[in-house]
Amino acid sequence: MDINRISACTYALREHPYEYAMHVIADAGCVKADLWGRAPHFPEDPTDEVLSDIESVVERTGVVVANIGSYPGREFASDDAAVLEAEMAKMRLIIDAAQRLGSRSIRVSPGHSEDPETIGQIAPLMAESAAYAEAAGVYLGMENHAGSLAGNPAHSLALCEAVGNPHFGVLYEPSNLWSIKVDYREAFSIFRDHIVHCHMKDGAWTGEGYQRCHLGEGEVDASWVVESLEGIGYEGDYALEYEIPDI
Repeated sequence: MDINRISACTYALREHPYEYAMHVIADAGCVKADLWGRAPHFPEDPTDEVLSDIESVVERTGVVVANIGSYPGREFASDDAAVLEAEMAKMRLIIDAAQRLGSRSIRVSPGHSEDPETIGQIAPLMAESAAYAEAAGVYLGMENHAGSLAGNPAHSLALCEAVGNPHFGVLYEPSNLWSIKVDYREAFSIFRDHIVHCHMKDGAWTGEGYQRCHLGEGEVDASWVVESLEGIGYEGDYALEYEIPDI
């Protein structure tokens, strides 16, 4: 695998300025970053000035933005037309930013409910978003998280099939799935044809619950994840996500 397909998430450095985070990533030897979609790294409504600053940091550090960890789509299950219009505007804004920065993908949110009944409402809006993203050469990935449809592999598949555009899919997150006692291997077999991005971290179940740990020291088989993704012709990046706060 090309080492340049490994990126680093800025989430671990979210309390620090964006430029500092990118210098840390550059010093670690990475040439790509997953930019956390909140200030001070990437605000929800990025202005031209913000994007120009990011471009300047990319030029100085040599670390490009591979993925924007944003959350557009979160309100797609709303019944308020004004809310839906604002959320779609936010989606287009982030897609435009990704195109400008040369980012392959952005993270999107499939609402904030685990109820599969919302698929019928969310899917047309995600399909519209995916068509816009396809024209921009950008992929939309919903991260496997509890609290949304993406935490359930079958529901993720159903939404992907309802959207019906390869530029919308799953941000595969094995550790997140394992943390809610969903087998990440079985999940892979369910939505394997719709994976557009991948986050890599590790963790293990203990007597105190699920504990995150360094990659390779937990129960997530990173080699299996990479081999499985490469086996289906996955062409995206592998974003290392460090979430251990007390070491």
